[in-house]
Amino acid sequence: MTLDADWRADLDAVDAALIDGYQSGFPVVDRPFETVADAIAAETGHDVDGNEILERVRDLREAGVFRRFGAVLNPPVIGSSTLAAVQAPADRFEEIAETVNGHRQVNHNYRRDHEWNMWFVVTAGSRTRRDDILSAIESETGCSVLTLPMLTDYYIDLEFPVVNGDRFARESVAGEDASATRISEDARGDLSPLEADLLVAIQDGFPLSATPYRDVAADINSSSTGIDASSAAVRAAIRRLLADGCIKRIGCVVNHVVTGFRNNCMVVWDVPDADLDEYGERVGSLPYVTLCYHRPRRPEQDWPYNLFTMIHGREAEAVDAKIDELAADYLPVPHERLYSTETLKQTGARYEELLSEA
Repeated sequence: MTLDADWRADLDAVDAALIDGYQSGFPVVDRPFETVADAIAAETGHDVDGNEILERVRDLREAGVFRRFGAVLNPPVIGSSTLAAVQAPADRFEEIAETVNGHRQVNHNYRRDHEWNMWFVVTAGSRTRRDDILSAIESETGCSVLTLPMLTDYYIDLEFPVVNGDRFARESVAGEDASATRISEDARGDLSPLEADLLVAIQDGFPLSATPYRDVAADINSSSTGIDASSAAVRAAIRRLLADGCIKRIGCVVNHVVTGFRNNCMVVWDVPDADLDEYGERVGSLPYVTLCYHRPRRPEQDWPYNLFTMIHGREAEAVDAKIDELAADYLPVPHERLYSTETLKQTGARYEELLSEA
């Protein structure tokens, strides 16, 4: 799906406030659209109520601006996740992609313009199960797998304004605070029965209704798990999961590709280990960096890089210009640019499978 080049022309101030203001921070209250309506009315001066805001979210989802409404879950916290890559020979590329994608625990796979040309994410219910899948991929494809789990998160967010003419994601946003957050490779094992059922219930989004949390509670109560959950209990569980990092944010998830940010580049940097946190926090706070994290070096596989950044832009030239700025002003170290050239698989991790494997 693509939108017309002038898709923003038909948006009013209420749409703009909703699209750019509620990609996160959606209220966890019984009638959240009423709360959002009050805030947008105060911001824009438009007289809107909860029903109108709800209809606007439905319309924007139907138009393709929003992919869904709900929670953005965090697979590396809930399960055991890793980025991985293989060097697929050109004459076997499609065959190897089919094999990799055939594993249900592979939820993203991209072709990148590099010697390591196939990059995918494996998320499983345990570290042992994750590593078994990687071993199976090596055996089935005959390709050595480069395994690069996230070790430190400096800044990770694909939330950015799209109702503008910005050249790259978050151009018009002030810098963010970035801090080093260590990531465990082991899956979380202390979810309550309600939290586990809740993650499964909301993985594809919340119901688009005036009382989404109440409706989620009703769905859980009607399931075969035997959990008896009130709306208040569901909201409390969501707040806990937000605080613990299992849920990254709640809001309207924008389709950044459809809305114009079609160019992205993963840049890998060889940063001195002693300076890694200093560089990561500094770069992660830059407004145009959408992802910044530490992954291990693999010198035995000729992989010397330990810091990863992502930049998303409307035009490839704008992305290149910001990478040049990064290299000149912030990261004067060896680096390589890995451009995404084809999406081979893009699905969400399935949480009923993660939790059953744990």
